[in-house]
Order: sequence, then C-alpha cells, then structure tokens
Amino acid sequence: MIEVPKTAIELAKRFEGFERRVKRGSEITAVPYICPAGFWTIGYGHLCDPKHPPITEAEGEDYLARDLQAALGATLRYCPVLASEPEGRLAAIVDFTFNLGAGRLQTSTLRRRVNQRDWIAAGQELRRWVYGGGKVLRGLVTRRQVEAWALLSST
Repeated sequence: MIEVPKTAIELAKRFEGFERRVKRGSEITAVPYICPAGFWTIGYGHLCDPKHPPITEAEGEDYLARDLQAALGATLRYCPVLASEPEGRLAAIVDFTFNLGAGRLQTSTLRRRVNQRDWIAAGQELRRWVYGGGKVLRGLVTRRQVEAWALLSST
C-alpha cells in the first residue's frame, strides 16, 4: 500500500489550515463553516454536516489523514502512472483530488494529461481549476500554482 506523500499532507495543511477555531476552556476546537465553494466543512477541509460537533486539532488531523488516504486511492485509480512517478507529482494530484474531489479528477482533461505523462500540459490544466462559487479565488490560484510547481519540478 502506498503511503500518502508527506508533501501532500503539507500542501493540504498549508492551504486548508485548521479553520474556525474557538477556545473552549483550555481547549481549542474547530466548528463547522461554509467554505468559499459553499460546502459545510470542519477542521482541515473535511466535509461535514452543519450540526457536526466541534472537533479538536487531533480529531482534525485524523479526518485529514482519512480524507487524504481516500484522495490517494482515487488518484491512483484514475492516474495509475503516478505510482511510478516522483513523490511531488503524486502529491500535487492527491492535493487536487483532496481539494476538489475524485469526480472532478475522473472527468478532467488533467487526468488525461497526467496519464499521457504530458507534465507541461498537466501543469496548465491544474492552473485552470481556480473557481469556487463561480468566482476566481486567490487562494485557489496560489494552491494550483504550488501544485503545478510540484508536478513540474519532479523530474
């Protein structure tokens, strides 16, 4: 079984953050919030019900580990060539899948370019996925640039 690349964990934490923290006594917890794309989310970008109880950072880390494992599985299912590519390439697409979902990867031109090992075109495709709620989001522009850099610098 392939482990989630450390770089993918770092990317997810960098761009998701442990959001909507509140102090409850001596403990810091996160509460559900609506992300810029309009989904209820908690912790490090974990999709949830709006009535989800607050979670600790450790619980957020557990959710993140499971979510990234699922993203890794989907990434390798749709882009099997990444199993034999450098970690940075796999991490970039795992982060994309974690952020946008396996369905988006499955039906994308990005998937086709990755499976063709056309890394330059794949990097260009990554940079197109910058919309949330119908608007270009600066955070997504930065995230896609970093993913494209990881994809292209892994030679």
